[in-house]
Amino acid sequence: MNNDRIEGNWKQLKGKAQQKWGELTDDDIDKMEGNRTELVGKIQERYGKSKDEAEKEVDEFMSSNS
Repeated sequence: MNNDRIEGNWKQLKGKAQQKWGELTDDDIDKMEGNRTELVGKIQERYGKSKDEAEKEVDEFMSSNS
């Protein structure tokens, strides 16, 4: 998934992202500004997932919301 695509759609997606990953705070969501790498990192940190698992979740999330 292209970072530019996530950043361009982030304003529409951030509410959905917070619903999916409820342990992410408003501050987390705002700071990442649609940066895929930061989103993957926060998911790893908050949910104890591997990088591959987190990347797969983000890719699935983006595919289902595009």
